[in-house]
This record gives sequence, structure tokens and C-alpha cells, in this order.
Amino acid sequence: MAALMEAQLPLRAVNNKIRVDGVSRHFPSGHGGQLAALENINLEVLPGEFLCIVGPSGCGKSTLLHLIAGLDRPSTGEIWIDGRKVLEPGPDRILLFQELGLFPWLTARENVEFGLRQKGVNTKERREQAGYYLDLVHLSQFEEHHPHQLSGGMKQRVALARALAMQPDVLLMDEPFAALDAQTRDLLHDELERVWRETGQTIIFVTHNVREAVRLGDRVLVLSYRPGRIKTKFSISLARPRHIEDPEVASMSKKVLGHLREEIDKSVRAEFHHEQFA
Repeated sequence: MAALMEAQLPLRAVNNKIRVDGVSRHFPSGHGGQLAALENINLEVLPGEFLCIVGPSGCGKSTLLHLIAGLDRPSTGEIWIDGRKVLEPGPDRILLFQELGLFPWLTARENVEFGLRQKGVNTKERREQAGYYLDLVHLSQFEEHHPHQLSGGMKQRVALARALAMQPDVLLMDEPFAALDAQTRDLLHDELERVWRETGQTIIFVTHNVREAVRLGDRVLVLSYRPGRIKTKFSISLARPRHIEDPEVASMSKKVLGHLREEIDKSVRAEFHHEQFA
């Protein structure tokens, strides 16, 4: 089955990897109304780009990832990948959640092999690929461990290895490090950046942590409070590798946070108003 169904339009000649054209997503709300989660999103992502998205809670960050992954459909607008319209999920796009979804009864290697087994990859090749990707995330010595025997950071690396084993062109990451302690998160920033450099994949990374976004991203987008719109785009030209504690990262983060804080204040006021009149 084709990973992506072609639209009834000619294949577009494009230089971008992902194109989001005028996408809005509305959900039914009480009394027959509509809740606008996203409104008129226009976005181009280059091949191999590391794009980070920040915004207040409820601004539609996760919704946008679901739309790009093909797990949901826009109310209006279109999403294109490699010149083909996204109409369904496909193995060329993997969405990695904060909730890892590791199978507790499987070892780390077996968890990585799971998607490959579903694709019909033979046993020998599955084992070789799982070993390669576990080595890539520095977990080759733990391949026979079960999830309960691994730390939070190790589990996150197993989930990353499982996603990478599917060899997606696009890796969509929805706050994957939010539940980790600061030290583990910093180590995984280094790991993710190294893997990204080695694989050349296109990554869209959603986070609430502005410093994390600046530390990782080639660009950072700030989404407005509901409905989510692209408020500001920042190009991050700081030299790599970067670290959370770098003065340059802190300085750029302050600029991003200045734009984000206005939207956070809107979300706080909206929540307060809702509680007052609920």
C-alpha cells in the first residue's frame, strides 16, 4: 500500500519537504458551535530541517502534528509532503509522543523490532536493524532489558530507536522529553542532535520549553493562543553544538519568550474567565 495517496492534482515540483497551505482545524463544541484549534496555517519546512514549535497550552501544536502525520484531516487547507498531498498516515512519517507506548513484555530489542515485524521484515534483518539503531542511541548493552529495567531516559531512547528503525523521512516529536529530569533531558538533546546529523531526517519538534527549542532548532515558530496561528518565526543561526546554559541560547530564548508570554497571558485570562463563569 502506498505510504501516501497522490492527490488528483499533478505532482508538485518542490524544494520543500513539507508544505502546509492555509490549514485550519475546527472541532464541534457545545450547543452546535465550532471550536477553532488552528486557523490559516501556512508553513514550509525544508528537507533535513529541525523545526521547533512553541506556544501556550491549547494553541493547537499537537493538532498540527496529527494533521501532518495524517492521523487527522484539516477542516480547510492542504498538507503536502514531497509534492504529494497527505490523505492518510504513512511510514514516511513517525509521530513520537511523550507517552512512549513501549510494550512492557518485550525487551528493548523486541520493541524496536515491532514495527519491522509488522512490515514483514525477516528475522535476521530485523535483528540487525534493531541492533544498529540501539547502538545509534547508545543502548546496545541493554537490548535484552525490559522497559521496567530501564531509566526514563533509556526508555525514551528505545522509543527513538524504534521510530528511527522505520526509516521515516519525517520525525514528528510531541514534547518527548517533558517528563524527564533536567540532566537526562540535556543528555537526550545531545543524542537527538547527533542522530539528526547522522540521518539527515526532517524533524518537527513541539515543546513548551523555549530554551529547548532554541537549543535544538534551525527555526522556532511561536503559535498564538486559540485559535493557533503562526505569530512569529525565528531563525536560529547559533553555531552547533549548543547547550541550554550557553549565554547565546539564553539571549535568543529571551527574545522568543517575549513573544510567547503575550500568548500565555491570553490563555491564563481565558482559563480564569472560564472558571469564573463555569
